[in-house]
Amino acid sequence: MPANASYPEAVDRLIASLRELPGIGLRSAERLAFHLLTADPNEPATLAQALIDLRQTVDHCSVCMHLTDRGKDPCAICSDPKRDRSTVLVVEQPRDLIALESTGMYAGLYHVLMGRLSPLDGIGPGELTIAHLIDRLDQPATDERPAITEVVLGLNPTLEGDGTALYLAEQLHNRQLTVSRLASGLPSGSELEFANRAALAAALHGRQRVGPS
Repeated sequence: MPANASYPEAVDRLIASLRELPGIGLRSAERLAFHLLTADPNEPATLAQALIDLRQTVDHCSVCMHLTDRGKDPCAICSDPKRDRSTVLVVEQPRDLIALESTGMYAGLYHVLMGRLSPLDGIGPGELTIAHLIDRLDQPATDERPAITEVVLGLNPTLEGDGTALYLAEQLHNRQLTVSRLASGLPSGSELEFANRAALAAALHGRQRVGPS
């Protein structure tokens, strides 16, 4: 491309940065860059401050790995004395937790894997919080922390989600607990965050045991 047909350096840097975001290709990055270039001067500044605040004020809960405000650890769900501490629902991402929590049908605790197994993308067990989950299940019971008796696999009904659920079921096979999975009312290949509340509630209510009886 001739030198006089290129974008200014700052625009190129912004487009390159936007392309690092998941699901953003070159054309989408260009459209976003041009929007920010022509937007109200306060909009880019507000966005920049929101990104700074994201990294400076948000942490992961040390118990379930869900997102929480810095200084509020454990998170609001893990620290709620009314929750059923004998059941842990395992999800892929914080957005899945939010979707399931919105049904009002589940009163236990959660564990967020921060992804799902995807060998083609180089994501194995070590890239997820599986070891943290196993350590959590192996902690001895106390008066404040009763034993976990059921793990519900709330993985998305996709190829990678199914593979992750199978791997977890194998890892939990010899433990003295029930391993179940959300009912099959969720459409195959879909994502939990896009399911309506009725479908999620039915999947929770009809969850099925996984593994040997």
